[in-house]
Amino acid sequence: MNKVIFITGSNKGIGYEIARQCGKRGFHVIISGRDEKRLKKALENLHTEKINADSLLMDVSSLESIETAASQFNSKRLKIDVLVNNAGIIIKGDYKLLQNDRNILQQTINTNSYGPLFVTKVFLPFITSPGRIVMISSGGGVLNGEVAGWSPAYCVSKTLLNAITKQLSYELKDKNISVNAVCPGWVRTDLGGSGATRSLEKGIETPVWLSLEASQELTGLFFRDKKVIPW
Repeated sequence: MNKVIFITGSNKGIGYEIARQCGKRGFHVIISGRDEKRLKKALENLHTEKINADSLLMDVSSLESIETAASQFNSKRLKIDVLVNNAGIIIKGDYKLLQNDRNILQQTINTNSYGPLFVTKVFLPFITSPGRIVMISSGGGVLNGEVAGWSPAYCVSKTLLNAITKQLSYELKDKNISVNAVCPGWVRTDLGGSGATRSLEKGIETPVWLSLEASQELTGLFFRDKKVIPW
């Protein structure tokens, strides 16, 4: 039976391309997203390329939606070998923490930080041992350099995601489930914009490596370009 990879926020951009590349390598791909129309189109495109794929409608900012998706997944009688928590948002108007509408920080953390945590928690019973969890983070979340001043709520949410990654890597080590964070860089997607410095192919290189090839002894580390970077 083919191994299964489940990727959140994968009806476009980085998530979709991770699904596509893993599907081409023989994985059974489960894509998910909150936009039903886009999700359907993404699934059709994968099927056109003869990729074994299914979809789950899921909004990672809603625990109810996550639990509903998990119930639907349970009916498939599948296990998850790799979970990629990719879904994330940057909200328009995210300029300064002291001036932003308070809902910007709340909504961003709810999606980018709590979302991956709750998806991991709810879907954990389906994850194999050994298994892998990959968190799509950002260099904007690191604490060892100067703050760049862009989209601060987004950056704070990725700092929290990094902390969650470290904690989960500790909690899941005994289950032989590796947990890593990855910075794909500034990638040309709808989220990154057309002025981004990296191609989609380069951006997904390290997440795919962590999903399929990297040693699970590297659990609890943060990567960019297949190299460990500071938190």
